[in-house]
Amino acid sequence: MRLPVLSPIQKRRLASFRNNGRGFWSLWLFLALFGLSLVAELIANDKPLIVQYQDELYFPVIQSVPEEAFGGFLPTEADYRDSFIRDEIEANGWILWPPVPFSYDTINYDLDQPSPAPPSAVNWLGTDDQGRDVLARVIYGFRISVLFGLVLTVLSCIVGVVVGAIQGFYGGKIDLVGQRFIEIWSGLPALYLLIILSSIVQPTFWLLLGIMLLFSWMGLVDVVRAEFLRARNFEYVKAARALGLGNRKIMFRHILPNAMVATLTFVPFILTGAITGLTSLDFLGFGLPSGSPSLGELIAQGKTNLHAPWLGISAFVSLAVMLTLLVFVGEAVRDAFDPRKT
Repeated sequence: MRLPVLSPIQKRRLASFRNNGRGFWSLWLFLALFGLSLVAELIANDKPLIVQYQDELYFPVIQSVPEEAFGGFLPTEADYRDSFIRDEIEANGWILWPPVPFSYDTINYDLDQPSPAPPSAVNWLGTDDQGRDVLARVIYGFRISVLFGLVLTVLSCIVGVVVGAIQGFYGGKIDLVGQRFIEIWSGLPALYLLIILSSIVQPTFWLLLGIMLLFSWMGLVDVVRAEFLRARNFEYVKAARALGLGNRKIMFRHILPNAMVATLTFVPFILTGAITGLTSLDFLGFGLPSGSPSLGELIAQGKTNLHAPWLGISAFVSLAVMLTLLVFVGEAVRDAFDPRKT
């Protein structure tokens, strides 16, 4: 399989991005953190990674093992935090736990003080007001925030690019009507409408994604529209039209690659906006379903429990690191595509 050959301008852009040390290393650090969050079940889980019992190996993190397999009486999945099951396994084998032996919804019933409990050797970042491990919720909350932001960013880019391309290429009444609609739609109080819609229906991941998509696609329309308005009268477009190419092929095969240069510089900032939007809704109680690992919900708990500063500090540091890395990456991408700096 042959690797794609980079053009000279693409090489210059890549070199410019690498020369921006802050953005380059921020990208690698963000990818490392996101990669670790994708395997959160191997890092923070209330199920062991490996169990050896009577010369048999079990992998509870990926398979359901009944309690009967470990000398119990129930055919349901074993509760590995139960003292009877744990002592029975350790007497006839061994257990390999994840670094954080709690999942995002695991309640620690062995606390020696009321919840929220401060950081300790068992709960490294303490527990929330329901006795759940804060570090586990931060890891899972980081993953769901980034995944939500990535999906929303991709869908927003698709809708925004298509709408902007149609407006800019055809112009005339289509552009006029489209611009008036966008002006009215962008003038609506998006956050209040999101709160109203979320309070009417029980939001799920995909439903909340669809609600936020209603307002997140408009950021790219003006950029793509301007590029299409500028390029539709270029010589190569006139030549393609003279050769008999249809409007769709001219738009997406010839003009769109040039318009994507300006579009890509906005992508990291759209991602940060999607993450902060989800966090805001979770903080207000109109986001993901109750019990979901959420950084916004953790901030709300920190606001409610001012005597437990580790709650707000953990959520704040997680969001600050995530958004700072994304902003640095966005600045590096913007400079890489800036013709004055390449």
